[in-house]
Amino acid sequence: MATADQLKSLIKSHFEDDEERFTTTAMQVAAHEARQGHSAVAHEIRSLIDRARTRPKLVPFRRDLDDLVTVSEPTNRLSDLVLVDDARKRIERVLREFRQQDKLHKHGLNHRRKLLLTGPPGTGKTLTASVLAGELHLPLYTVLMDKLVTKFMGETSAKLRQVFDAIGEHQGVYLFDEFDAIGAERGFENDVGEMRRVLNSFLQFIEADQSYSLIVAATNNVRLLDQALFRRFDDVLRYALPTGSEIERLVANHTAGFSTRDFPLAQIVESAASLSHAEIAQACDDAIKEAVLGDQPAVSVETLRSMLAERQSAYRARSND
Repeated sequence: MATADQLKSLIKSHFEDDEERFTTTAMQVAAHEARQGHSAVAHEIRSLIDRARTRPKLVPFRRDLDDLVTVSEPTNRLSDLVLVDDARKRIERVLREFRQQDKLHKHGLNHRRKLLLTGPPGTGKTLTASVLAGELHLPLYTVLMDKLVTKFMGETSAKLRQVFDAIGEHQGVYLFDEFDAIGAERGFENDVGEMRRVLNSFLQFIEADQSYSLIVAATNNVRLLDQALFRRFDDVLRYALPTGSEIERLVANHTAGFSTRDFPLAQIVESAASLSHAEIAQACDDAIKEAVLGDQPAVSVETLRSMLAERQSAYRARSND
């Protein structure tokens, strides 16, 4: 265990942004642990320091990308995701490989860094990127596709190059949402030469990328994507509307603290059928608001069903438009 003086020095140097003193103190802690016979802990501390030294330093994000990229610091965790077991295990694998990438690199293996998420709106794709950032304590950089794609010849590819330069300079999780805006298949009849060049540029950039960042592309329309994209990603995860058991878990998670122990979750499943994860979560929030404003200690089944029915009605209205 580090001495009190060492702990105080670590805390002080962290808040004063004194990287040199922080590193020196951390090395002293490693030496102290080694003298105490805690060789595994000492080795782990030294490995963390060495890893930090070899990675690009985080500097203030590029101002020339303020209109292209938004930055956030998510606090979401894996427990916030309600997915089928296979998808959850694959996300856990991404996290495990990222956290133990040094072990893989020693054997000439690369960890998963480039993910393609596909599925209907509201099924957890954007939340997955947020969870990855939260679990790995990295910032989430969301690329604004409507600002990236322009009508001017060559401008989109130039902006795309700027984004990939930033991916190398600023470690984080980079989300390309509505990715089909640039990833549409090159043979489509309504395709134009400029968009073919943009897609080709993206293929080149993502294949050449050797950064320490995670790249997540998400799309609602997987059928639109060019087949050449798939082999550029380390993993492709497919999302779907929640099953009955997932609906029960979603409702339980979102009404925690506002539901009784005998809350009849099974009765809710039919009311939530065909709704997405996001729509069910919003209905739960609406039901909780009603309980709070009505000074009720818990959400009632009737209120939650009513909120889900409103979502179903809105869904049917969209389908008929």
